[in-house]
Amino acid sequence: VQLQASGGGLVQAGGSLRLSCAASGRTVDSYAMGWFRQAPGKEREFVTVITWGGTSRSHADSVKGRFTISRDNARNTVYLQMNSLKPEDTAIYYCAARARGKSTVAADYDYWGQGTLVTVSS
Repeated sequence: VQLQASGGGLVQAGGSLRLSCAASGRTVDSYAMGWFRQAPGKEREFVTVITWGGTSRSHADSVKGRFTISRDNARNTVYLQMNSLKPEDTAIYYCAARARGKSTVAADYDYWGQGTLVTVSS
């Protein structure tokens, strides 16, 4: 499975961005899909995850109410809608796929995309 994240960029605080993660190589409709992020000088951290059927989601407390994960299995794509962005959301965002159920632990994931940079200015 190859994952390609896109949609990052520079946005002002309070603004919105929508990230996409397109999968290729095989379908990911049976995979849980997650988003993680890594800010400069910090460890990679969990952001959100969605189960293969889209019926269950989990979010980090820091993004609850602001970020929404969704998926379109017909397009083999997962999305991350980010609203009310804050400067502390600045990071490289990575999408990941896990063959089993959802997890908040990065080491549990089987495949990773290359990341897309999100910069939020104050």
